Amino acid sequence: MAFINSVITWVIKKRIHQIDLFMKYPHDVQEEWFKKLLHAGKETEFGKKYDFDSIRNYEQYRERVPIHSYESLKPYIDRLRSGEQDVLWPSDIKWFAKSSGTTAGKSKYIPVSRHALEECHFKAGKDMLSIYVNNHPETMVFNGRSIAMGGSHNISDVHNEEYYDGDLSAILIENLPFWAQILRTPNREIALMDEWESKIEKMALITMEEDVTSLSGVPSWSLLLVKRILEKSGKRYLKEVWPNLEVFIHGGVKFEPYRQQFEELVGPSGINYQETYNASEGFFGIQDRTDSNEMLLMLDYGIFYEFIPMSEIDNESPKVIPLGEVKTGINYAMLISTNAGLWRYKIGDTIMFTSTNPYRFLITGRTKYFINLVGEEIILDNAERALIVACKKCDAIVDEYMAGPADIKNGEQARHDWMFEFIKAPKDLAVFGDALDNALKSLNSDYEAKRYKNMILQPPQLLSLQPGTFYAWLKSKGKLGGQHKVPRLLNQRPIIDEVLSIHYD
Repeated sequence: MAFINSVITWVIKKRIHQIDLFMKYPHDVQEEWFKKLLHAGKETEFGKKYDFDSIRNYEQYRERVPIHSYESLKPYIDRLRSGEQDVLWPSDIKWFAKSSGTTAGKSKYIPVSRHALEECHFKAGKDMLSIYVNNHPETMVFNGRSIAMGGSHNISDVHNEEYYDGDLSAILIENLPFWAQILRTPNREIALMDEWESKIEKMALITMEEDVTSLSGVPSWSLLLVKRILEKSGKRYLKEVWPNLEVFIHGGVKFEPYRQQFEELVGPSGINYQETYNASEGFFGIQDRTDSNEMLLMLDYGIFYEFIPMSEIDNESPKVIPLGEVKTGINYAMLISTNAGLWRYKIGDTIMFTSTNPYRFLITGRTKYFINLVGEEIILDNAERALIVACKKCDAIVDEYMAGPADIKNGEQARHDWMFEFIKAPKDLAVFGDALDNALKSLNSDYEAKRYKNMILQPPQLLSLQPGTFYAWLKSKGKLGGQHKVPRLLNQRPIIDEVLSIHYD
């Protein structure tokens, strides 16, 4: 295995040179992909509708092709799922990544082409490891097994052809190259089980006997596996079960709320952590430095990027800019055009660039996950940073949380309601609430103004939930595992009331 580790490490580090090239020449690389995508899409129904063949530059593309949401592309995607081809992308599309969808609970089915699998997702997986190996030259990560927390998929027959839909992670596991299958655990049959609770049990039973060197997945679901392994093994620390565990590669939600839990469960010797920004629609960023949690925008994955300043997001015709015009310190919503046929697609995430040479960024939230009851405009980044301050001041550890507006339609005063499940509860929830409130004031001037002397916005109201409440809510929605996660900030009441009904049941 040491020989295999050396060979894979040597091979995979060769990609660093290409990463350096797109860091040095980002606009040339994006221009090249812009032309490739338009050329590939010009004979599709979508490409003919907007006459891709006559588009000569970005300005024409921006003027001619409208911004699309999932809802506006859904008629095309529905036809793809019914067996039609050459609608959005020229190659056959038989894989559809099932996303958690809207807050109303509807699923989205994101087309995944063979080009997207090879040029985006698998390329990103290799880059992720290449960057890790480059940052940790003494690594032995390929000397053992890897665990990827995957979801499940369904197979349907359309006109005697098999079509698949499911979590992106399941699609990737199903299509992994042979060398990656050899290094992973458990076997594919267990990894793709659709009954999440049984899968966790089997994964814990099998993987606790393996020499696991890397773990990857959404932090919340990975923690579930880690805790079950510790329960079944009787060990205090994960490094007692997997002494050669090197790295946890994470994405899907912000890691900071989970960091302390991981560090305490892993053990005193610790492991490395690497953040990624991947979604059903594409793979966008990888943490490329060990001294910062910023991520490098990956520019050669068959994705052309555009950005909408959040100050423009609610305009009927918002200002849209290419990568070359972004500035640091501004919140942007991302638009992507991809090699799976998503054209000027508003993905719903917001990012803020910290550097433009090279392009590094932080994820700041979701365009739909915010609280704006009276003009306070609380975004996810505000909430996460304020909670770090409150937890530090009150010696608390938050497991999961959700926040949203009070039910002002039924006579409540304007305020925010916060619900928490704690790993380590604060001694005084009111003191924790004050710390959270004050931290939000320091981070968000609009919130501070609305909270002035309680004139517009009352102090937040906090509730400590029974352990397992959020899990029970996700289970009631059929959203265990995979890409599913607890929505942190909501601007409407219904989901909050659903969670409260479980808590008080």
